[in-house]
Amino acid sequence: MCGIIGFAGDKEAVSILVEGLKRLEYRGYDSAGVAIVSPEGELQVKKSKGRLAVLESHLSEEKPLRGKIGIGHTRWATHGEANDQNAHPHVGQEGKIAVVHNGIIENYLEIKNSLIKKGIHFTSDTDTEVIVQLLEYYYKKYNNLMDAVYKVLHRIKGAYAMGILCSDCPGQMLAARKDAPLLIGYGTDGNYIASDVTALLAHTRKVTYLEDDEVAVLTADQVQIFDSDRCLAEKIIHTVAWDVAAAEKGGYSHFMLKEIMEQPEAVQKTISPRIMEGKICLEELEQAGDFLENITRIYIVACGSAYHVGMIGKYTLEKMLHIPTEACLASEFRYSEPLLGESTLVIVISQSGETLDSMAALREAKKQGAKVLSIVNVMGSSIARESDVVLYTWAGPEIAVATTKAYTTQMVLLVMFAVYYGERLQRIGEKEYGEIVNGLLQLPEKIQRVLDDVDEFQKTAAKYFNHSSVFYIGRNLDYALGLEGSLKLKEISYIHSESYAAGELKHGTISLIEPGTLVIALATYAPLIEKTLSNIVEVKSRGARVIGLATEETAPVIKDQATDLFVIPKVHPVLQPVLGVVPLQLYAYYVALNRGCDIDKPRNLAKSVTVE
Repeated sequence: MCGIIGFAGDKEAVSILVEGLKRLEYRGYDSAGVAIVSPEGELQVKKSKGRLAVLESHLSEEKPLRGKIGIGHTRWATHGEANDQNAHPHVGQEGKIAVVHNGIIENYLEIKNSLIKKGIHFTSDTDTEVIVQLLEYYYKKYNNLMDAVYKVLHRIKGAYAMGILCSDCPGQMLAARKDAPLLIGYGTDGNYIASDVTALLAHTRKVTYLEDDEVAVLTADQVQIFDSDRCLAEKIIHTVAWDVAAAEKGGYSHFMLKEIMEQPEAVQKTISPRIMEGKICLEELEQAGDFLENITRIYIVACGSAYHVGMIGKYTLEKMLHIPTEACLASEFRYSEPLLGESTLVIVISQSGETLDSMAALREAKKQGAKVLSIVNVMGSSIARESDVVLYTWAGPEIAVATTKAYTTQMVLLVMFAVYYGERLQRIGEKEYGEIVNGLLQLPEKIQRVLDDVDEFQKTAAKYFNHSSVFYIGRNLDYALGLEGSLKLKEISYIHSESYAAGELKHGTISLIEPGTLVIALATYAPLIEKTLSNIVEVKSRGARVIGLATEETAPVIKDQATDLFVIPKVHPVLQPVLGVVPLQLYAYYVALNRGCDIDKPRNLAKSVTVE
């Protein structure tokens, strides 16, 4: 959830660190700080509660920090409230070592109590301070920084990505990783560490990804990476395809709006290389041979919006493959004793490829012998590396906390997988196969048609932005789509919002409908349109105001009952949610804009959740 940046090179470090932290702001944070070692070996630290602007003001007002090696951090409070003392970097009692850390140290209290008994004084409430105090304790005992680091790593339990500086080693920076993302960047002016590649794009696209239990030692002109046995590890250097412009706003007011508008291009990038001569070609699966043979059960495992993709995917996979499919929250999956084995396929969906709950579910699936297919956006991410087969969405960097283009490309790729596999199993007819392939090819243009009506969504949002509670209703794929629409609204506008299967209204939740209540009725699923109409009539007769979402086919059925109506193009039913989510994204965006919310950085949320 937090952000790490580190630099060792031939330039002053402070501006590079601050710039990198700015590119990590989207991950969510409530404090920030930097530590720099001067050429004379002085450890200098500045940190503060609040946005980076507060830190920048401290850096400009006080004595400038000098040095060409440093670490920076944006923190999202877990252990201890957001204040200056709990902000990173943390410094040991002796004032020699500074540490920045992402993750959770599970046995921090046990270690903290043992160090207090040894006379070590703690100044914060964080679990991270345990790392630096323990590091200094072992460094003082062994007089060797690498020895101390490995002693600490063998003692702590939990997840960590960390950057380490020592004033006795003014030209050296160390990094270590377990169950939290951390990568190394190779630049012409020095070398870098970062928790996210976006922090490095202005300096380099050549990166390598640290594996669990690896330790890196960086200087201005060298990177060495060691495994858990302190043996040098051979690493592959990857070239990141994204460029700096892809991670900037490009004239838009917010990253979220930019990324909504990028969806035609993102979907095109997902589809185009994978359809050849009217056929879906998933080269990754073709190279995996009999990977999909004898599958009798499928689990889709994910969190948040990716889980909502899984909910839609459940309907699609069961329709196309006739294989029982269950969508599972990753945070619940491994605690529910899932029935796994060699005939089970587990599909893990994650934008970042680093979501800790999803990683844990993946490892549990592999431990029990299941086959694992992942759908991720970030190449080289942990989930991608540990899966048997990975399908990349190729959506480009997504900066806004509220996902948009990652969600749509995940949906598209899951449909493509279902249709590809359905044909292999001969469970989808040639006619329907052709209709879906043609529908896929038309998707970018039809998404653009929806985006061209942006004024309609803006006007409707201006009418209803002051509602304190909103309900989404729908059936089948529309119900699953409503879950995402509701999440979008609540996470960026802070309006209480719930999504219900429309057929469940009469089983209790209709008691919440009163005059003036806003209901967003999703009516794009043509086979059940008459039943959805009945539910719309039910809520309207009790005084609800209804915003309808319909296709060109279903709009005539519900238009007389809807107070306001969004109409989108018609496509094959399994592709309809890809179009249907776009109005819901735009509506949520403009509601939040009218309410004056911080859209790209909603309160209490982070882009990549790397703690359990």
